[in-house]
Parts: sequence; structure tokens; C-alpha cells
Amino acid sequence: MEAVLAIKNLVKKYPAFTLDNVSFSVERGRIMGFIGRNGAGKTTTLKSLLNFVHSDSGEIEFFGLPFSGNETEIKARVGFVSGGVDYYTKKKIKTISAVTKKFYKSWDDAAYTRYMQKFALDENKTPDQLSAGMKVKYALTLALSHNADFLILDEPTSGLDPVSRDDLLDVFLSLADEGKTILFSTHITSDLDKCADDITYIQRGRIIASEPAKEFVEKYVVAEVSKDEMTAELEKQCSGHRRTKEGYTVLLTKDEAEKTGLQGEKADLEAIMVHLEKEELAQ
Repeated sequence: MEAVLAIKNLVKKYPAFTLDNVSFSVERGRIMGFIGRNGAGKTTTLKSLLNFVHSDSGEIEFFGLPFSGNETEIKARVGFVSGGVDYYTKKKIKTISAVTKKFYKSWDDAAYTRYMQKFALDENKTPDQLSAGMKVKYALTLALSHNADFLILDEPTSGLDPVSRDDLLDVFLSLADEGKTILFSTHITSDLDKCADDITYIQRGRIIASEPAKEFVEKYVVAEVSKDEMTAELEKQCSGHRRTKEGYTVLLTKDEAEKTGLQGEKADLEAIMVHLEKEELAQ
């Protein structure tokens, strides 16, 4: 399949953090969840893609074009949303929209009207009169109104209540049905269970997995063991472990489960992430 985004060996160094040779790609028409705990490098990666943060090295291509030398053309086809709209909080939405459209030659008034109606947005309201979920929907409307066919979303569901999050995930699925490609970062793994085709997992600035979500999840099982069974040897043999009231749960690949003889149950994304992060902190 065609890659809408291809990143190779992206590096950004800060005094206390390094984005370390990040590489992955996003295929057309798919939803990719970009996961990792807070501070893992998700936002730095996404902002580096569009030159909001200047990377130190690496290659970035959108739609088969190098970002360097094609920035204006690429940005016209990409929509970036970061947790809603917090600028010009006292200005009416219709005023913000009128200013925004001047920056895009491809602005489509019909698309703007369609998405405003679809998301039940009132353009006579101001951003500070919108709920967190409606702010995200308005930001999406602005992105989609200039016919962006690739959406980059930075923690779009963070801070939303469960109902609002589920409503927004329905929007993502509908957009994918329309042929849009979506890359969105989150640490709320249950959101990805509903809508993600692919998963890219970043840990301390390094990509540790990038593959179809189903394949990633099916690699692991979770088994329960007692305190006495949680030996130093088992710690070495499993991918991660965490305390429970009764003892421990351990995360195992299928090969690890076979070697240890433990019978595990299918793991979900949250269980995988919690165990892997616990193991990383213990090292």
C-alpha cells in the first residue's frame, strides 16, 4: 500500500531527552495510534513532522515528497490538531473561520458547512463556550475544510469524558470511511481498541513496535502468579510484571509462555503497555 507518511531515522536532542532514530510509516486510508506514556516523545515526534520543532537529522516524506522543499504543498494537504482550539477564545467561530480560510487556496466552503452541520457546531459561539470535545471537532472542521486528506492529531481525546471520547472515535471511523488517513497520539489505549488499524509504540524516545494492531496484541498473553512463584528467574524470562493484591501478573510473549510453562490469557493494549512500562522503569 502507498505510504502517506514515511519517517526514517528522525533525531531531536534536548539536554534531558533524545528522540532516537525514530522510523515508521503510515499507509493511506488507515488509522494509526501512536502510543507511549507521557514524556515518551509523542508530541516531539508529531511536531517535528511539520517543522514546528526543528529536528537534528532524519528524513520525512509526505505523499512520496520530501518535506524539505515541499513544505507549503504538503501542509496544504495535512491537518494538525492538538487538543482543541484555545486561541481567540472570545472571538466568534465564524470570525476565526473567516481568517483561517485566507491561508488556504484549497479552502472549500461547502465542506466547511457540511462539517459544521455534521458536528452540530454553532459558528456564533466563541471557543470558550465550547466543551472540550466540541473544541476538537471545530479544530477538525478547520482541517477538513481545506481538504486535508491526512490528519495528525496530538492527544485529541485527552481530558474528555468517556462519552465524548467515544463520540469522537466515531468521527475518526467515519473519516476513515471517507478515505482520510489518521495518525493520532494517545496514552488512552482503550481508544485504540475501538478504531486503530495500526500501532506505533514509542518508549523513552525510541520506537519499540510499529505494526498492525491485531498482530501487536496477539504477540502477548498475561498470566497470574503467586508471590512465591514470582522468582528472579521468572522476572528475567517475562516481558514485564506488576503487583496485584493476590500476587503478580506477568506479560509473556507466546515463546516466553511456552518456555516458562505458564498458561496465560490474551492481553489487551492497556495490559501490554502497563507491563512493558513497569519493566522499563525497573531497569
